[in-house]
Amino acid sequence: MKTIAFFNNKGGVGKTTLVYHLAWMYSEIGFSVLAADLDPQANLSTYLLVEERLEELWPDEEHHDSVLGAVSPILKGLGDIRDPHVERIADNFGLLVGDLGLSRFEKRLSAAWPDCLDGDESAFRAESAFHRLTLRAAESLDADLVLVDVGPNLGSMNRAAIIAADHVVLPLAPDLFSIQALRNVGSMLHEWREGWRARLKKAPDTDELPLPRGEMKPLGYILMQHAVYANRPVKAYQKWADRIPDAYREEVMDHDGDTGCLATLKHYRSLMAMAHEARKPMFHLRAADGALGGHLYAVQDCYRDFEDLARTIADRCGVTAARPSK
Repeated sequence: MKTIAFFNNKGGVGKTTLVYHLAWMYSEIGFSVLAADLDPQANLSTYLLVEERLEELWPDEEHHDSVLGAVSPILKGLGDIRDPHVERIADNFGLLVGDLGLSRFEKRLSAAWPDCLDGDESAFRAESAFHRLTLRAAESLDADLVLVDVGPNLGSMNRAAIIAADHVVLPLAPDLFSIQALRNVGSMLHEWREGWRARLKKAPDTDELPLPRGEMKPLGYILMQHAVYANRPVKAYQKWADRIPDAYREEVMDHDGDTGCLATLKHYRSLMAMAHEARKPMFHLRAADGALGGHLYAVQDCYRDFEDLARTIADRCGVTAARPSK
């Protein structure tokens, strides 16, 4: 099982939409997949669940079946994580449900980071909470892959989520902001990796506390939502698209070789609005959903694009589907 975090400290690049579609595609082609919504905005959960179910999961009192409910004993100083609830989306697709109140965990994680250097076991329990939650949830689902959605920031909560990842994928837009984001994300990944390694040397020796290794290896980037005219990116966007490979290699990879591009995905324009209305992935749209004429060809292209991307990511992680595709 491999854990992949999708991360960019710049918002609006389509990160959550990407995780949503990849999770569905993995389920479609025979992988068992867990989607972990660790973004306090909980957009992934709202994409995957109807409002009536969200009302049940987010009652006025405590949210026992969300990520917040699972970490609440640590947040309150009353114990360790609870066994996580996994919401079944499909037979081989589960969701670790997000929560708008998860931002309250930020302060606890911020305090735990320096305390780990003193060997404080409670600090290690806090810092490893997301790792242990996703591990337990993935085991209950027998997941091949865990796809982690995080917020667009460099805060302590994202640090705790990303040190638990085996790999990191960066969704990027072809613009100046993504070039700047590469510098921020690249330096922060190096800092978090080295910081966690230093803390692991101080970790308590206990078999009951599995800690993340802090691998967070960059797996590559995905160029998202490029504008297309006559099948070519417009000139203004092309300038930035051409700069991304070198910037990624210099700021994130730190060595020569593969530029790290996993895919370049189109905007798919009106398909996204149809998909939101139909509450399904763009590549599952049918004529009954309004995908008529040229839209049907776009749906087929979308399916091929996401299937190719899903298989590329799995191959780079060394993961093979445990069950045949449909």
